[in-house]
Amino acid sequence: MRIAFGGIHTECSTYSPVLMAVEDFRLIAGEDMLSFDYFDFLPTEGVTLLPLLHARAVPGGPVSRVAYEHFKADFLARLSASLPLDGLYLAMHGAMNVEGMDDAEGDWIAAARAVVGPACLVAASYDLHGNVSQRIVDQLDIFAAYRTAPHIDVRETMLRAWSMLVDALKGGPRPGVAWAKVPVLLPGERTSTEDEPAKGLYEALPAYDRQPGVRDANLMVGYVWADEPRATACAVVTGTDRQAAADAAREIAAGYWAARDAFAFGPVTGPLEAMLDAAEKAETRPVILADSADNPTGGGVGDRADVLNALLSRGFDDALLAGICDRPAVEACFAAGEGASLSLRIGGSLDPSSRPAVIKARVLGLDDPGGAAERQAVVRAGGITIVLSARRRPYHTLSDFARLGLDPKQVRLLVVKSGYLSPDLAPIANPNLMALTEGVVNQDIPALASHRRSRPAYPFDRDFTFEPEVRFSARWS
Repeated sequence: MRIAFGGIHTECSTYSPVLMAVEDFRLIAGEDMLSFDYFDFLPTEGVTLLPLLHARAVPGGPVSRVAYEHFKADFLARLSASLPLDGLYLAMHGAMNVEGMDDAEGDWIAAARAVVGPACLVAASYDLHGNVSQRIVDQLDIFAAYRTAPHIDVRETMLRAWSMLVDALKGGPRPGVAWAKVPVLLPGERTSTEDEPAKGLYEALPAYDRQPGVRDANLMVGYVWADEPRATACAVVTGTDRQAAADAAREIAAGYWAARDAFAFGPVTGPLEAMLDAAEKAETRPVILADSADNPTGGGVGDRADVLNALLSRGFDDALLAGICDRPAVEACFAAGEGASLSLRIGGSLDPSSRPAVIKARVLGLDDPGGAAERQAVVRAGGITIVLSARRRPYHTLSDFARLGLDPKQVRLLVVKSGYLSPDLAPIANPNLMALTEGVVNQDIPALASHRRSRPAYPFDRDFTFEPEVRFSARWS
């Protein structure tokens, strides 16, 4: 059997003023995909693998139309060249926003379906923070989404989608997709699967998979920082029996709706100044403070200096802030050289709504892994060590710090641009605090501009009733 695979994967805040361009994506294409560890689980006996392309970017603002059309045209050309196909596997995220387009994944998947034709089975894997639409569902035979946030089951989810596709092509029952919208939009920071009620809701999903006629049950939180009509939570079920799949989707949707008022932040959370007060009083280390509204893995710009300015005004000693995206500041550090002292204007290089920090700093270290866009600089101002990056990026793994010769376990306060902490950082937090800061992924959800969302939707609206309505893929007739 012949199966092609590829996709596009990013998450876009419509509140960000910074468009994503072609160069913001990491592109793996053609034969290189066969040796790329992201897809190394795919080879299956009797399957001819046909790699297309996979474009992935750190979450951010909307994707420019030029960049999107560039990747789409390349993908479709490779897809056309791979025909005929028995199956197509799409590794997606689900929360991409493109200039002038309401449903970017719907456009991508529908275009792929038009190329492969109706006989080809199409499977997709998604992030649970993706947004789903009827247009997306109508093109698919198989759907699987992450069941953990933080996401520690990416490979497992991709394997679920892939295995269902291979099983169906080997003669198993033909699958279909049923789904039910839930008019709830909550941030990932309030729906982590490490905390109740999300923990219990997601732990219940595998039991649905074992029910006759159900292959894979999913609860989509959706992506709250996209002001677009398809933004919603939903239940999505892959099944081989319409009634069984519908019953499962209805129960999952009803369970999420019933729990809507119980979702809360996992770590100690509050305004920035209150969290810094708590950090100053802490006798343990390292205190880890998450700058939640500027989190690049959630769509934040990553260049705000609010926390840095607050630490400087307090004269805070022994803090490590990682990091702030500011290419001009990084270039100034490289021009000055390691050990040099210089004046720096840090922050607001991408989003001018952020107030920069103006400091005198000493360059502690420079990292040049190749290309000006990949450079990093470590500087120190008073008792604060600051990591600067030339491109938008998170600092969520211990290896990020080790590369720079930094040990976050030894500092009094570590500040990262994050919401809930990554699996690497959470175990060392002592304690974990989350600041309700300003930025394009801020946690004041009811106050977000909401011009194009489907309404009513909780928590924008609260006084309305809801009963799940199950819909099916147009292919499941």
